[in-house]
Amino acid sequence: MGTGKQSLRDFIKDHLVIGDGAMATQLYRLGVPVGVCYEELSVLKPEVVATVHRSYVEAGAQLIETNTFGAHRAGLERYGLEGQLKEINRAAVRLARAAAKDDAFVVGTIGSVTGARRTLAPPIDLQRAYAEQASALLEEDPDAILLETFLDFRELQTALRVVRNLTDKPIMAQLALLDLHVTRDGVAVEEAFRRLYAQGADVIGLNCRFGPADMQRVLQAITVPEHAALSVYPNAGLLSMTDGEYAYPSEPEYFAAAAVQFRALGVRIIGGCCGTTPDHVRAMAQAVGQLSPLAPAAKKVLTEKRIQQVEPIVTAEVTRSQPVQTIFRNDGAHVGIEPVSEKVRREYTVIVELDPPKDLFAEKFLVGAQALRDAGADAVTLADNSLAMTRMSNMALGALMKQRGVEPLLHISCRDRNLIGQQSHLMGLHALGISQILVVTGDPSRFGDLPGATSVFDVSSFDMIRMVKQLNQGIAFSGKTLEETATFVVGAAFNPHVRHFDKAIKRLERKVEAGADFIMTQPIFDPDFFAVLYDATKHLAVPIFVGVMPLLSQRNAEFLHNEVPGISLSQEARRRMSLFQGARAREEGVAIARELIDAAMEHFHGIYLITPLLRYEMTADLTRYVKEKAKMMHNDH
Repeated sequence: MGTGKQSLRDFIKDHLVIGDGAMATQLYRLGVPVGVCYEELSVLKPEVVATVHRSYVEAGAQLIETNTFGAHRAGLERYGLEGQLKEINRAAVRLARAAAKDDAFVVGTIGSVTGARRTLAPPIDLQRAYAEQASALLEEDPDAILLETFLDFRELQTALRVVRNLTDKPIMAQLALLDLHVTRDGVAVEEAFRRLYAQGADVIGLNCRFGPADMQRVLQAITVPEHAALSVYPNAGLLSMTDGEYAYPSEPEYFAAAAVQFRALGVRIIGGCCGTTPDHVRAMAQAVGQLSPLAPAAKKVLTEKRIQQVEPIVTAEVTRSQPVQTIFRNDGAHVGIEPVSEKVRREYTVIVELDPPKDLFAEKFLVGAQALRDAGADAVTLADNSLAMTRMSNMALGALMKQRGVEPLLHISCRDRNLIGQQSHLMGLHALGISQILVVTGDPSRFGDLPGATSVFDVSSFDMIRMVKQLNQGIAFSGKTLEETATFVVGAAFNPHVRHFDKAIKRLERKVEAGADFIMTQPIFDPDFFAVLYDATKHLAVPIFVGVMPLLSQRNAEFLHNEVPGISLSQEARRRMSLFQGARAREEGVAIARELIDAAMEHFHGIYLITPLLRYEMTADLTRYVKEKAKMMHNDH
C-alpha cells in the first residue's frame, strides 16, 4: 500500500500506519558485530543499511526510520566521529529515501542524548546537540522527525522545543518507560503526553523497554489529548542470552494480535523496537494494514495505586510491623534444617518461589512466606533482582524469614556483584545461617528498571558454583585458607525451553560436574514433557525440582509465553486460559497446575512452584495439593 502524495500529517488522519522494526537487530543478524558505531554504517557500508530498509518496506512498513538514533554529537564522540555528524545524518536520510520510494514515509530519527545514564550536562548542551543533528537531517528533507527512547520527560520536552523551532514538519515524540505509569524524572505518562501535544508534537507515543502487553496496560490506564495521534514501538519481549546468543522471545503472530489490540486503543502508528524483524512487521501489516484507525476509547483515569496493581492482589490482611531489632545468627549451623537436596531423595519436597517486594514494605512478603510454610513448603526461594528489576535484598529478607521460622533458599546472580562482592555476600549468608542457594547467570541489566547499571559478570554460573563449593572446603576465592568451612547447598538453574535441547542437557551436566547439588527448572506447561525431561536427565546424580506456575488470566498466559525469556506455554494451556476471565480464570490456572503436578510426580519427587504476582494463596493451595497427593501415594504403596 503506497502513501501517495499526502503529507504524513494528513495521511495519519485517515490511515493506520505500519512502522518498521529494529535496525540494530537486523544489522546484528547480517553479521555486524556489537560494539561498532551502527550509525557510521550509513557511510561505510551503505548497502548493508539499505538492505535493512528494503526488507522492512517489502514487509509492509509505511514509515521508515533513518539509521541515526545515536548520530548526535554525544553519540558520535564515543567513536571519535563527531566531525562526520552532518555527513552521517544526511547519508542516512538519502538511504532511507531510496529504499522507501513512494511506498513509505521517511522519518529522521533522533535518540536521547542522556540515554540510560543521567548526565549533568546543562540544558544548553542538549539544545545544541538536538539543533545540530536535526538541522543535518532536515537538509535532506525527511517527511518527519522522530524523537525516540527518551526516559526523561524534560529532555524530550527540550528536544521537541528545539526541533519545533527549526521546522513545521510533523514531529513524533516517544517516551521509553522504566515504570508503567511515570517517566524516569517522575512525570505521569498522561501528563507528559498532554504537555508534549500542547508543545507541538503531532504524534505522541511509547517505544522500547516494554513489550506489547505492558504498553497496552499503559494506554488502557490513561486518557490522551483528543486530536493527538498515538504511536507504539514495543520490544519483542525481554532480552535473554542462551548459549552465548542474544534473543527476544516474541513471535510475529503475537505482534499481529497485539497490532489489533493497539488499533482498538486508538493507536495510529504501530511499529517495533528492539528484537523486532521484518517478519514481525509483515505480521502486523497483514493483521491491520488494510483497516482504518479507531479513535481512542473513553477511559476512566486510574489512580497511581491502581496502575501499579493492574491485577489486584488478594491476600490476607497485612499491617506494618515495627522493625525487628535483633539479628538472627547461628554461627553457620544448620539448626536442624534438612537441605531440600537430601529431603527430596526420600519424599516429595516442595520449593516455592516468592518475589521480593519492589518497594520498602516487606510485611506482605513475610506474611506470604509464613503462609507458604504453613501450607507445607519445605523452602521458600527468593530471586535476586530477576529480569534485572530492582527489588529488596533477598539476603535481608532471608534473615527476616529465618526469624519467623521460614527456611529461605536464595538465588545468587552473577550479574550484580564483582568477585569481591560475591564472596562478601556469601560470607554474610554463612553468618546468618542461610545455606541453601541457587546460582543463576542473571538477566542483562540494560533492559531492567535501571538501564544505566552495568552487568558485572566476573564469572559464569559454572565458575560461581565451583567457587561456592570452594568456600565449603574452607578456601576463599583468592585461595586463602579460612578459619571455618561454609555449608552451602548449591542449586543450578535449567531452562528446557530451548531450540537445542541436547546442548542444554550437556550444559546441565557441566553444572553438575561443577558441584551443583540439585537442579531447578523453568516452569513447564506441557504434561507430556515431564517424561521427556526424566529420560534426558535420569543419568544425573542430583535431584531435579521441576517448575510449575499457576496462570492468572489469558493476558498473563500470553505475556509469559511471548515476552518472558525461558518460558513457553503449551497451546492447550493457552487455549484453556482464553476461555475464562477473572476469578474463574485463576481457578482454571490452578486446575492446569494441578494436572501438571500430577504428571510431574510420576517422574520427579521435587516440585518447584512459582508464585505469580505475590498471589501466594495460589501456590499455598498447590503446596497442600502436593503434600496430600504424596500421602495418598505413600498409603497406596
